[in-house]
Amino acid sequence: MSTFARPHRHDVLIAVIGLSGGLVLWLAGLHTQNGRLLDAHWVALVPLAVMAGMELLRRSAPQTALVVGTLTLVADQFTTGSLATVLMFTDIMYAAVLYGTPAAARRIPVTTFLVTVAVTIGFLAWFRTAEALLIGVVTGLVSFCPAITGVSVRNHRDAAETARLRADQTALLAEMDRAQAVTAERSRMARELHDMVANHLSAIAIHSTAALSIDDPDTSRNALGVIRQNSVDGLAEMRRLIGLLRAGGGDTRPSAAPTLASLDALVDQAVANSASSGLTVTLTDTREDPVPLPAPVELAAYRIVQESLTNALKHAAPGPVAVGLGSSGNLLTVEVTSVFGSRPGPRAPGSGAGLVGMRERVALLGGTIEAGPVSAGDGTKIWQVRAELPVEEGASGK
Repeated sequence: MSTFARPHRHDVLIAVIGLSGGLVLWLAGLHTQNGRLLDAHWVALVPLAVMAGMELLRRSAPQTALVVGTLTLVADQFTTGSLATVLMFTDIMYAAVLYGTPAAARRIPVTTFLVTVAVTIGFLAWFRTAEALLIGVVTGLVSFCPAITGVSVRNHRDAAETARLRADQTALLAEMDRAQAVTAERSRMARELHDMVANHLSAIAIHSTAALSIDDPDTSRNALGVIRQNSVDGLAEMRRLIGLLRAGGGDTRPSAAPTLASLDALVDQAVANSASSGLTVTLTDTREDPVPLPAPVELAAYRIVQESLTNALKHAAPGPVAVGLGSSGNLLTVEVTSVFGSRPGPRAPGSGAGLVGMRERVALLGGTIEAGPVSAGDGTKIWQVRAELPVEEGASGK
């Protein structure tokens, strides 16, 4: 068994006002017509009461209210009538368009227009006088005009709702963009922190382990010197990064970012760090015209070499570690090779974050990178890191 929803408080207020107004007009003896089939004045109160009851359903059941209201208005024409009944019907017509289904909102204006035209033509053909046009005008004012008003208000309401939803979606997209930007910035800073500090901490871990495990004053003294130097350099790098975070500037590039010109110093540091591990580090630059490259490319190449040297210090077997730079067309080639195999002595643990960071840097520039064991010409196994970074034509180090 279906039940109607509880009437809205505004609908109750409209029904009470309409019924009260109709009663005042009835008590004052004001009626809309005379000489009807049911000319007893009290009969007009029945359509008035029914129409007021339909006002209670104008929002919760608009189509039911319109059907019953239309029949009530027709019945009211056989009584002395009440202006309040007619006015409440116009409100029900308006509410049926505003609160009804989209199909009803499209159908009702067309139907009321056709009814208005049919009533006008019918009474004009019946009375054959121009005064019959007034009946058509009244019909249009009672039915078609409220329906058109309801369509206008409904369109404005739907447009406002669409604008609100669009604003909510825009705000949601903006929040998603902000979250993605924060995540990307965190990833970038994590790569910077790892690449700057991992090399120094790895050297500290290896040499401190050597100093503890080898009971030799000279070895311990040399290890402590390397530890001190890497500690100072690591602290300097940390201070620079913390300074960038505190500054909060709009520039996304690190200030004073390392360049390829700094590779000589990086290789010298690697030579000092890896001397006790039996590694010999060399740098070869085969570029014909080593001009400054775009800052992101130079920074990525520097970090790739730095992380590769760190991995060699932690994992490579004794032997040569070769760092090579080259160019091919619009590509900068970075290659680092080391002997693949186990080695005696202390080793620092690895988490794999360095390889992930290198791949992320290369992917951001649209380049390629390969890292893994390969066979050398003499059949020995080497660990090779080879990256190709695209360089824009005419780029400079501005």
